[in-house]
Amino acid sequence: NQLNNQNAQEITDDEWAVTGVNSKTDLSLIERVYQLRLAEGLLKQGVTLKDKHRIDIRGSLICGNDVIIDVNCVFEGEVIVEDNVEIGPNCVIKNAKINQGSKIAAFTHIDTSEIGENSRIGPFARLRPGTILGSQTHIGNFVELKNAQIGQGSKVNHLSYVGDSEVGTNVNIGAGTITCNYDGANKYKTIIEDDVFVGSDTQLIAPVTLGKGSTIAAGSTITKNVPENSLTICRAKEQKSIKGWKRPRKTKQ
Repeated sequence: NQLNNQNAQEITDDEWAVTGVNSKTDLSLIERVYQLRLAEGLLKQGVTLKDKHRIDIRGSLICGNDVIIDVNCVFEGEVIVEDNVEIGPNCVIKNAKINQGSKIAAFTHIDTSEIGENSRIGPFARLRPGTILGSQTHIGNFVELKNAQIGQGSKVNHLSYVGDSEVGTNVNIGAGTITCNYDGANKYKTIIEDDVFVGSDTQLIAPVTLGKGSTIAAGSTITKNVPENSLTICRAKEQKSIKGWKRPRKTKQ
């Protein structure tokens, strides 16, 4: 009886710590309370939240000084956001590091990637696992990167896919460029060296290397290595069809 009386006297001022969960409605309500407390913790640290009621932290979010986060952003796993970073509305960021001074525009998805200092990402960009961006990079709207290392000052500004690639410094990749890294069975690497300019609507058929300082004319399909400091043009003169051609198939282990 003495033990029961002692337990009965243990009273908490936090009603949510003892609130039961008996339905999805109860669970949703408590989740909102928990998220609000996380948001208020960020505000106390000096983070600017455009609306503390519209942020979801589903893991660990570590923020530096003078960070700004707009509405409806979701953070999953372990996310590190350094000083003076701005994150626009409706972004989903998972297991990522965003280095200082970078700006992430609206509707950008970042997964298992690192963003270099003073970079500009989005809007509507998608960074898939294995992406590492150097400082002062620009990744624009409707660009998808996967397992790609992009060097300092390089730009992929519009409507492009760069996968399984090493891109040097001060490279410009034009709109509609695709690294064709998959033949249906295997994946191959594209290497783009420093100071390369890739014209719009270019297909790079991996494995392939573009030499330092080279220029690729718009509309080219590149299947061979490109020498340094050259202009390469590769446009088909006529359309051909090969009858009976078979796609590569995976070999069963």
